[in-house]
Amino acid sequence: MTEPRQPEFPAPETTTTQPAAPAGPAPGALSPEEVSARFTDIFGAAPDGVWTAPGRVNLIGEHTDYNEGFVLPFAIDRSAAVAVRLRDDKTARLFSSYGDQGVVAVDLTTLSHGTMRGWTAYPLGVVWVLRQMGVEIGGFDLFLHSTVPTGAGLSSSAAIECAVASAFNDLCGAGLTANELVLVGQRAENEVVGAPTGILDQSASLLSTDGHAVFLDCRTQESKPVPLDLAAEGLVVLVVDTKVSHAHATGGYAARRASCELGAEVLGVQALRDVTEAELPEAAGLLDSETFRRVRHIVTEDRRVLDTVAVLADAGPSAIGALLTASHASMRDDFEISCPELDLAVDTALANGALGARMTGGGFGGSAIALIPVAEEAKVRDAVVRAFAGAGFTAPDIFAVSPAQGARRVG
Repeated sequence: MTEPRQPEFPAPETTTTQPAAPAGPAPGALSPEEVSARFTDIFGAAPDGVWTAPGRVNLIGEHTDYNEGFVLPFAIDRSAAVAVRLRDDKTARLFSSYGDQGVVAVDLTTLSHGTMRGWTAYPLGVVWVLRQMGVEIGGFDLFLHSTVPTGAGLSSSAAIECAVASAFNDLCGAGLTANELVLVGQRAENEVVGAPTGILDQSASLLSTDGHAVFLDCRTQESKPVPLDLAAEGLVVLVVDTKVSHAHATGGYAARRASCELGAEVLGVQALRDVTEAELPEAAGLLDSETFRRVRHIVTEDRRVLDTVAVLADAGPSAIGALLTASHASMRDDFEISCPELDLAVDTALANGALGARMTGGGFGGSAIALIPVAEEAKVRDAVVRAFAGAGFTAPDIFAVSPAQGARRVG
C-alpha cells in the first residue's frame, strides 16, 4: 500500500495542568466553591483542590482513532469536576453526585480489577494505572460531580478520567505531560473499564482550547488547534441526545474494531490509516463484503477529516456541512453504527435548515450533532421534537455546545 498524504503539525508542546479560571457554568454545574463545599460536607474537611475536565463533541472522524488515523473533536462546556484530598492511610473514599450510593470505601492495598465496579471504575482505574507507572498514591477522598450526559456519546467517562488524572498529576507531583495523561486515561478505559477505545476522547478533554477544535494524528499523538469560531459565522452546533444509551464495553464497538484489525491484516498494513481511497478497488477483491465496508468507512472518514481541516482554514465552518452529512451516511451504511433515532435526528435537522448533521461518538445510540445557522435553531429544535414524538421515540434532550477549554485546576 502506498503512503497517504500527511498533515502538517507544529512541534509538540509539553504541558502540565495549571490553575485557571473556569469557563461559564453549564446547566446543572457547580462552581468550584460549591464543589469544595460539597466535599467538605461529605468528608468533614476541605479538599486539597478542585479539577475539571470537559466532555467532547467529535466534529468528524469516527472510529479512526484506533486505526491510527485523524480526528477533529472539540471540548464542550459540560464537564466533570473532582475535589480531592490526600489521606495518610491506604483507604480511598469516593462519593458521586450520581444516584444515592453514598460513600464508597476501597482498601488500596487490595486494589484490583475486581474491586473497581460501576462508576468507581473510572477514577479508580486512573489511580490503578498511575500506580502501575510508579506514581506514589496513598489514600484519598474524592467527590465527583458531572454535567456530561452519560451514554450520550459525549465522553462522560473520559471527562472523569481526565479530571482525576489531572488532579493526581498535580497533587503527587508526577510531572506527566498532557499527552502522557491521555494515555493514562486510555489505558484505564481499555484495561479496567474494558472498552477498546482509542485516544480521541481523552485528547479532546485534555488538549482543547476555547474556540478551537483539536486536529489530532492518532498515530503520532501530534495535535494542533483549529479555529472554530461558530458565533462569528452566525452558527451553532446543536446536540440531539437521543436517550438511546450506548456503552463502549459492549460487543458492537469491539466487533467494529476487530473488523478493522482484520482488514489491516489482510491488506498487509500497520493500520487502516495506511490505505488510500485509490486502493479501495483492490481491497474489495481481497476482503469479504462486510469487512470491506468497515475498511471503506475508515479510509473515507480519514479523508473527510483532512478535508474538513482544509475547508475550515479556507472557507470557515459554514462550508463543512456536506462533509459532516457524508460522514453520517458512511457510518450508517458502511460502518453500520447508527440507529433509527440517530437517523431521524439527522434527517429532520437537514430538512429544516441544518447545513450538515451526523451522529457523533461510538454509535449504537448516543447523540447526533447538527451545524445550524442561529436563525434556524428554534425551527430545528421544534422539528426534531415533533419528529421523535411522531415516531413514538423517547423525547430527546437538545442543547447547544461551544468549543471550550480542556482539563485544568479550578480551585
